[in-house]
Order: sequence, then structure tokens, then C-alpha cells
Amino acid sequence: MAKFKHGATPGPFIESVLFERGRISDPNHYAFVLPSLKGLMKLDLHPKVTFFVGENGSGKSTLLEAIAIANGLNPEGGSRNMLFETRASHSELYKIVRLRRYHALVPDAWFMRAESLFNVASEIDNLGVGRSYGGKSLHEQSHGEAFMTLVENRFSQGLYFLDEPEAALSPQRQLEFLVLLHQLIEKQSQIVIATHSPIIMSYPEAKIYSFSEAGVRPVAYEETEHYRVTRSFLESPERMLGHLLGKKTKNKAESP
Repeated sequence: MAKFKHGATPGPFIESVLFERGRISDPNHYAFVLPSLKGLMKLDLHPKVTFFVGENGSGKSTLLEAIAIANGLNPEGGSRNMLFETRASHSELYKIVRLRRYHALVPDAWFMRAESLFNVASEIDNLGVGRSYGGKSLHEQSHGEAFMTLVENRFSQGLYFLDEPEAALSPQRQLEFLVLLHQLIEKQSQIVIATHSPIIMSYPEAKIYSFSEAGVRPVAYEETEHYRVTRSFLESPERMLGHLLGKKTKNKAESP
């Protein structure tokens, strides 16, 4: 068996997510009426990478957040040591989440929200460790550079939750992120990612869950709407643009 630093337990860490619906205090809370989540009782996570995909508002980020909070992480992002709070906007879904674990010990954990990188960077500076992330404060780097610096210099062996990492990354940077993702997996980390990016969700050793009004179901990469729409557009952008823009123009002309 491979040896790990300081006797750390290797991943994977979470086997499955269970939902104890008898603990729901407010059945009208938005997280409990989302079509994709309202009937969900159990979700098995891939031992390496699990992707949550779906339309905006489908519930993928809500579930990612709930699992992260159930792991003792700050709802606004960061590591277990980051306790800052700017606004309590997280859902109550975490209150009914129970985790079935492979190991009780998780050597490292982190929750990264696309919209909270600025606040996380500020907290890192407040803790006096900003210069250890690539040699300069994350605030002195672009959004994409700061994100990549964080993953490359801070993440190691652990449990990581990433919400729409592509928001900070160009297509080329997304390819570079796949390399970092693979390096983390080789260190026996376990990662859960909510994403819209067909580049990022192409990582081969992963399970993809699609969130929709029909619920949450596993899908193959080529079956995701993200892959199909992107491929269709790139194969013939003129045809798709003509269809989209022509239709819009026609509808305007028909309006009274």
C-alpha cells in the first residue's frame, strides 16, 4: 500500500450522500421543492471525480453547497479554518444531508464558489498566508490566475468541492485545469464539481449526474446537453446562428 505524508488517510472519502427527509422543517423551502432534488433519497459519489451538470437553477450548486457544509466547510467558501461571513444565503438542504463515508479522517477539505473567490482571497490575506500562494497575494492576480494558483499551491490530498470553476478560466486555462485535476486524483483526492464546461466535464475517470425536472440521473459525457449543443454549434456555427438570429428577426417582424 502506498505511503502518505504524516499518515494521512488516502481518498476516496465519501461513498454516498443520503437525504433524511423526515428532518425537513420547512417543506416549502426552495431547496426542497426543486424538481431535481425533491425526490432524491441517495446519491453515490465517484471515488475520484463527480460532476453535477444541468441548466441554471436546476439545483446542482445547491446540492454541492449542502454537501460541502455537511463536511464542516464554510458556506461562503474556503477551507475548514475559514469562518468569515458576509451574507447568510445558503439553503437549508444541508440539514437533511447525511454522509456515508469510506474514512472518518479527511486530511484536507475546501469549498470554492465561483462568486466568492474575492472574499476567500481577502481571508487568506487576513490570515497572513497570502504570499505563500504562488509568491504573491491572490488579489494581485487576475481571477483566472488566482484560481489556478489556489488549486496548484493550496490543494493537495483531500476532499474538494468546486462550483463552476470555468467562470474564472479561458478555454486554454480549462485544459490546464484538467492537468491539475489529474494531479490531485493521482494524490488520491476526491473532487465534486458543478460545471457547465464541456471541457472540464470531459475528464475520463468520473461520474456525471444530470440535474433536470426529471430528477438527478447519471449520464455519459456525449449525452450531456453541454456536449451536444457545443458540438452542434462548432460543427456549423453559421447554420446555428442563422437559425437563432433569423428566428429572432422573424419574430420581431411578426410582432404588432
